[in-house]
Amino acid sequence: MQKMTNQQYSTYIDQMAPKSKLGGNVVRAFFVGGLICAIGEGIIKVYVHYGMELENARTMSAVTLIFLGALLTGLNVYDKLAQVGKAGSLVPITGFSNAVVSPAMEFKSEGHVVGTAAKLFTIAGPVLVFGVLAAMAYGVVYALVGLG
Repeated sequence: MQKMTNQQYSTYIDQMAPKSKLGGNVVRAFFVGGLICAIGEGIIKVYVHYGMELENARTMSAVTLIFLGALLTGLNVYDKLAQVGKAGSLVPITGFSNAVVSPAMEFKSEGHVVGTAAKLFTIAGPVLVFGVLAAMAYGVVYALVGLG
């Protein structure tokens, strides 16, 4: 076995590592993320068109996007979208939905409670805990500053 210096090893790694197509990835992420957001706006417009108040339409649009993200993950379509759209598929609502459903699908063979139900919160648990704690902290600061 040949010994390499740190410099030789670094050069070797640079030669062997796949080259990232940063420009293309950024453009695809921009368009896929923008498309997901545009779909969300379209859903809002549809709900408003059928008589829903704007605030409720926004909430229902978020719920609809969460459902669609989970459904597309379950149908193995969202992963294909992520391969094309790279980071653009991580748009918070649909990306979060995908992050919650994916681990649950992997562990469904372990049963509904120990597998699927437990793994639903692998990603969601810390996010939900942080969200609740952050909301409480913001509320305390809001009250202390006297804006409430």
